[in-house]
Amino acid sequence: MSDYLHDRPAPSGIDVLCKLQHFAIITYALDPKRFAGLMPARFALDTVEIEGCEKALISVVPFIDVDFTSAVFPFPKFTMGQTNYRVYIIDRQTGERCVWFLGTTLDSWTLVVPHVLWNLPWFAGDVSFDCEFDEAAGRYARYKMRTKARWAPAEVELRQDGDEALCFPGFPDIETGLVFLTHPLAGFYHRRDGKLGTYRVWHKQLVVRAARLESARFGLLDRMGLVSDEEQQTPHSVLVEPINEFTIYLPPQIVRAEI
Repeated sequence: MSDYLHDRPAPSGIDVLCKLQHFAIITYALDPKRFAGLMPARFALDTVEIEGCEKALISVVPFIDVDFTSAVFPFPKFTMGQTNYRVYIIDRQTGERCVWFLGTTLDSWTLVVPHVLWNLPWFAGDVSFDCEFDEAAGRYARYKMRTKARWAPAEVELRQDGDEALCFPGFPDIETGLVFLTHPLAGFYHRRDGKLGTYRVWHKQLVVRAARLESARFGLLDRMGLVSDEEQQTPHSVLVEPINEFTIYLPPQIVRAEI
């Protein structure tokens, strides 16, 4: 992990600082063929081998933005529910491991900035969390998230009994799996105008713990033919962290899709 950690690049301009509460990463391992045509040739799926079969990984990442504010100037703080849908990829141009964003649901009027001004694939959703974190035990007594939305309706319930162990099929060890799943700092996506966009984030090493999936319904993944409702009940891995802090470097940039 130390090879991937570095000091935070100094924020400037409109860069954002935010804490992510009830942060979860629910990952599925799938046949790479399901992602055919999803992204430009500049990118390759970052696959692993599980039981002799090549698999691509996609994660659903729900959380609540708390203390969302300017990283540079005094500014009001916002709180909003959010869920990201991302595929793990390699940028052939730079060799960097990163993620391809299918899109995001956001529960806030501030959606107008990323959706309209920057043409990001961000869409409105009514996001609610019903969570109880047991500080003494260091685990969730209850974790439920629900998103009412046209683009990506979602429901997920997780459980932590305290005996969950980190396990990442397809990876040689736990540290490699953690780096892969938690530490991509660059994201790419198709803007709503069809152009290729990107933005970067920074965070310290995430202190995640394993959890069990009780149930999940991610409408977007089923509608796109990526992960069926039945397959959504058997994830590759589930990780949670009560709260962490991210720096987001803005505005997003337009880049070339060609290699």
